[in-house]
Amino acid sequence: MNIKDVPFSVVDWDNVIPEEHSGESGKAFWKVFKQGNIRVRMVEYTPGYFADHWCKKGHVILVMEGEMTTELNDGRKFVTKAGCSYQVADDDGAHRTFTKSGVKLFIVD
Repeated sequence: MNIKDVPFSVVDWDNVIPEEHSGESGKAFWKVFKQGNIRVRMVEYTPGYFADHWCKKGHVILVMEGEMTTELNDGRKFVTKAGCSYQVADDDGAHRTFTKSGVKLFIVD
């Protein structure tokens, strides 16, 4: 990762208004900070959330609370629980996420 044009910044996530995004089922609530060439997000998926698309974007994702399953387009599935993360590069195979119980994430992309 080559972070450019991002001066030292502090984000008070309690003061960031969430954006609502619908999944195939459930909802995602994104709090977003964008600067330079990065986007940092605090994301919450409601119980029963299932992504409405396959994503090819690279991410670093830390599960802060709850649990989710990420499915790769080759059929493999990975369960990620609180305290665990996953990393994927841009265009390194499509992936999509779902959660039965809900999850809170910290994402950098």
